Amino acid sequence: MPQAAKNETGGFSELRLPARFGDGGSMIDRLIAKIQATGAPIAVGLDPMLSYIPGFICREAFREYGETLEGAAWAVWRYNQGIIDAVWDLVPAVKPQIAMYEQFGVPGILAFQKTVDYCRSKGLIVIGDVKRGDIGSTAAAYAAAHLGRVRVGATLCPVFGEDFATVNPYLGSDGVEPFLKVCREEKKGLFLLVKTSNPSSGEFQDRLIDGRPLYEWVGEKVARWGEGCMGSSYSYVGAVVGATYPEVGKALRKLLPKAYFLVPGYGAQGAKGAELAPFFREDGLGAIVNSSRGILTAYQQEKYSTYGEEGYGAAARAAVLDMREDLQKGVPQTCRGELRG
Repeated sequence: MPQAAKNETGGFSELRLPARFGDGGSMIDRLIAKIQATGAPIAVGLDPMLSYIPGFICREAFREYGETLEGAAWAVWRYNQGIIDAVWDLVPAVKPQIAMYEQFGVPGILAFQKTVDYCRSKGLIVIGDVKRGDIGSTAAAYAAAHLGRVRVGATLCPVFGEDFATVNPYLGSDGVEPFLKVCREEKKGLFLLVKTSNPSSGEFQDRLIDGRPLYEWVGEKVARWGEGCMGSSYSYVGAVVGATYPEVGKALRKLLPKAYFLVPGYGAQGAKGAELAPFFREDGLGAIVNSSRGILTAYQQEKYSTYGEEGYGAAARAAVLDMREDLQKGVPQTCRGELRG
């Protein structure tokens, strides 16, 4: 298994794997196959903060690299590695939020890249939570960086190599078409922000236009964009729909029958498994539910406190198993089979 090694470019060397491009069916079909194989429509959000990381990891990092950006990034990487090792066989996907790595500068970006590559080495689908939103050549550059390849001379070089990316569509088609082009070429996928889970999302997303909320107009546009990017039964173009608004989820499910939903807001933001049925189709597919803090900081929670700092990975594993059991209340036909301990 590749290990971190100190070097001059940010405290540790890069771990690179061959990028996955359109050589084995669409990425949405791969995601669905992984969900069916695990019986767990769960994405583990890899959104680490230093306050989440056990003290023994931070102390080791700071002894080696000092209280520097390199030290913080190394601690993030080692923490992520422990989480991934503990849960990779239980879930189909992970969702690293790039801002949590960018805050540590270039070393943080290296930690993001190592995290993406390590997840892929474990067979996990990687949803890059990058929420890019721009137009023209800038959008094309973002799409190449996260889902495609960039030309250097005569060579096409993969960059971060995620399988999906989150994108803000509120700039309109000019901001989405460059991503759609790359997705069609590479058989990668998108999750477009439609109705987000945060409390103030309604300030704009709920505003009525011709008698209908803005998120419905955006949802209809997402459906049209997705028509040209179809896998076997679902589009490559999915939607971000917050778990904190189940009635909205129900309405958007009707508008977007062929779009997969990425559903944030479970656990720490208050949503429970029994409330999530509207986001899924009747066959139990159609959505993947994200949990970040509830899994990453499980060892800090009273329920899992017996694991202690050293057992943070085991606590995360227990939290995933509990989440899968909770999701059975809303989507029993997906979360089936014996829970693996």
